[in-house]
Amino acid sequence: MKKLILPLLIIISANCFAQKTSKITEDGIKPVGIIKGLSDSALLDVVQRQTFRYFWDFGHPTSGLARERSNVAYDYGNEVVTTGGSGFGIMALIVADHRKFITHEQAVDRMLKIVEFLYKADAFHGVFPHWLNGETGKVIRFGRKDDGGDLVETSYLFEGLLCARQYFTGNDNKERHIRDVIGWMWSEIEWDWYTHGGRDNLYWHWSPNNGWAMNFPIRGFNECLITYILAESAERYPVSPNVYHGGWAQSDFFKNGKTFYGHKLPLGFDYGGPLFFSQYSFMGLDPKGLKDEYADYWEQNVNHTLINHDYCVDNPKKFKGYGEDCWGLTASDNYEGYNAHSPTNDLGVISPTAALSAFPYTPEYSMKALRHFYYDLGDKIWGEYGFTDAFSESHNWYGKSYLAIDQGPEIVMIENYRSGLLWKLFMSCPEVQHGLTKIGFTSPMISKN
Repeated sequence: MKKLILPLLIIISANCFAQKTSKITEDGIKPVGIIKGLSDSALLDVVQRQTFRYFWDFGHPTSGLARERSNVAYDYGNEVVTTGGSGFGIMALIVADHRKFITHEQAVDRMLKIVEFLYKADAFHGVFPHWLNGETGKVIRFGRKDDGGDLVETSYLFEGLLCARQYFTGNDNKERHIRDVIGWMWSEIEWDWYTHGGRDNLYWHWSPNNGWAMNFPIRGFNECLITYILAESAERYPVSPNVYHGGWAQSDFFKNGKTFYGHKLPLGFDYGGPLFFSQYSFMGLDPKGLKDEYADYWEQNVNHTLINHDYCVDNPKKFKGYGEDCWGLTASDNYEGYNAHSPTNDLGVISPTAALSAFPYTPEYSMKALRHFYYDLGDKIWGEYGFTDAFSESHNWYGKSYLAIDQGPEIVMIENYRSGLLWKLFMSCPEVQHGLTKIGFTSPMISKN
């Protein structure tokens, strides 16, 4: 994959923008530069639309799935697609259809390409690997022993696929086939296999070559809540409630209860950890009013975000640029490579996805950050697929790369803030409602019938 070089950004008027962005060409969605004087709503449109280009124009031409990243770092090949990032991309596709960035027919055709490719691709007891070859559907190993099923990446993929099943409801052959194939793949995931012989825990990896050698139990609180929700929701190969209560909820870093910057944190690491903990699982899972015996998940996610914001405003390490309009620590590229940035692992790196994917929780603070990123730093970090992955003003470093797992949440969580679209779709799944009820969750989105 040739390294992408960002084109020169052209300043255009809002009137020209309205004409330009309404046109969908055979070549894809045209990128735009910095547009002065946008309303909040218009700016959100611009960001969602341009960021969607990562999945639409840069999506793999054969499979339609999302490439891992835009550059050739870490020796990624030209054919590498990511299953979790593709789940986020599927949710972004729904947003693009809803917002009319593309036509419904285009969305259906891309979705059909994706599900037909996945149905033929490598899976291990129904679970997809972290990476696939986007041309052949064969596994590409993520590590020396990571050459089999990845349960967490598969959960992100099906978070998107289940939303798609609920969204593409047309009675024509194409949309019926989309729903059928998603249903077939969903029913064939052997969640119970990934309890490693019936233990009270889900395990992240299994490989036909290496078995359980990676031996990584999934325990909370972190980005993997969605994995347990889906495992409990399965109809054919479900896990018992004790796998959630006796596995996920029993780690040393599950319960917290301390206060940071005046905000009580019910669960997780001190200061909350990187912000993707409160974003990945909740792209489909609606945290509003979602509660179980351990936490109120709206309180958890809002307070986690506020702690992250307030830490950046406090800026105890005195990094350049941090403040009310420049905040957000999460996993991303940095000047050294890649790291999971957080208040307890602060390297002076701001990742735009952190604040932008927090729009449902802190809309005022997120909008301040968005306007700063776009208008003040746009000449450095705004490009053909939206905002680049990260930057550090202290190190005078501005990343050029884009990552599927960072671009996708921006589109989806902004949409959940604006319309709740993906939350409504995912929570409408009867299996999900059953799974949540089964392990003691309550939510206003769960049907009383």
